[in-house]
Amino acid sequence: MSAAPRSRLRIPKVPFWAQILGGLVLGVLFGWVARNWEVDWLGTSLTKIGETFIQLLKLAVAPLVFFAIVISITNLRKVSNAARLATRTLLWFMATSLIAVAIGLTIGLLTNPGAGTGLSAEDGAEPESAGSWLDFLTGIVPTDVITPFTELNVLQIVFMAAVVGIAALKLGPKADPLLVFGEAVLALLQKALWWVIRLAPLGSLGLIGTAIKDYGWDLIGQYATFTADIYIGCAIVLFGVYPLLLATVAKVSPLQFFRGAWPAIQLAFVSRSSVGTMPLTQKVTERLGVPKEYASFAVPFGSTTKMDGCASIYPAIAAIFVAQIFGVDLGVGDYLLIAFVSVIGSAATAGLTGATVMLTLTLSTLGLPLAGVGLLMAIDPILDMMRTATNVAGQALIPVIVSAREKILDLDAFNSAKSFSLDELEWDESPAPAQAEEPEPRAERPQPLPV
Repeated sequence: MSAAPRSRLRIPKVPFWAQILGGLVLGVLFGWVARNWEVDWLGTSLTKIGETFIQLLKLAVAPLVFFAIVISITNLRKVSNAARLATRTLLWFMATSLIAVAIGLTIGLLTNPGAGTGLSAEDGAEPESAGSWLDFLTGIVPTDVITPFTELNVLQIVFMAAVVGIAALKLGPKADPLLVFGEAVLALLQKALWWVIRLAPLGSLGLIGTAIKDYGWDLIGQYATFTADIYIGCAIVLFGVYPLLLATVAKVSPLQFFRGAWPAIQLAFVSRSSVGTMPLTQKVTERLGVPKEYASFAVPFGSTTKMDGCASIYPAIAAIFVAQIFGVDLGVGDYLLIAFVSVIGSAATAGLTGATVMLTLTLSTLGLPLAGVGLLMAIDPILDMMRTATNVAGQALIPVIVSAREKILDLDAFNSAKSFSLDELEWDESPAPAQAEEPEPRAERPQPLPV
């Protein structure tokens, strides 16, 4: 008698990717209706939904980044050859950034994205704020400990967190109370952010709906070549370069990597925030067999500095686009300068939605008019989805490559990786007592490395 009611009330689970896709489709539909039929209340609702989702993601960014960096640095003491792993991680970040910027420059030179757009210098507008090398270098060190958190200056937060993390390593056991507190706060933030992540389908509806409502398809047509260049460049890196590195350098299956990393990649596409996706990126990286102690360092580090989409492909193509609109000829030296800015200045993007700071940094370094930023702001939300998905894929890729090269990758975990739902991940992060009593626990993650 009791089984029948339960079966009638059972609601089938909808895969997360299907929820995201449904949100995107409905967003496009509602945005089109709001624009073409001038349904003001619908347009306002879409904007509020999208803005609220982004605000919820940003709400936890400052403390999340701070405690994630502090804990990740102190966790390195649990890993053998920590300095070697950190150095190799940074070198691979730089190497893949160079590859990405080279692809962006090649595509831009072959397609001439600024030609035939109908846009002119008069269509641009100076941005309210711009990045410069002086601001970048001097702005790393904060004037006080409060302002970086209130103004959400992620670069300064990373600097303070690095100082605290290194100091905690030097203090040793005396810093244990601080680290215990930090781990508890980090767990609370990740749990809260997890609830926000579950709202991603609704957020995608609002964000894509607002883009269609505000700009329509005409704008996309006007920027057709530029938009196609960004998506093609990111796709080449995401589905060409990354699989090649996995197969030849790490000697693991690219298909297995994408099966495991896909939840983080699709969330990045919707949220347009590497930092907001960071907890999920770290989860999928661990499930791909990367040691937890190393993943807890590499992923937060990458979420604030590893930006192949926003800091390599995008500024390379955007610089060519702006130069062509304003009639400026770029030479070989300029292209080398773009590569330099992409590798060294990528931390300026700081894992937040959009890449305006990185773009202004590139344009100012090349001496191009900053009014060119105004030409690209309208189309930016649509571009940022693909850019961020590429960023996050790279942030999961490098730990896998380094772990494989260092022989610390759990191949059993990697080879068994598959696409999974958020419910499965949430179960993993909430350990149940019954699981500890299983006679044959599954080895989903490698054992801690010897000190």
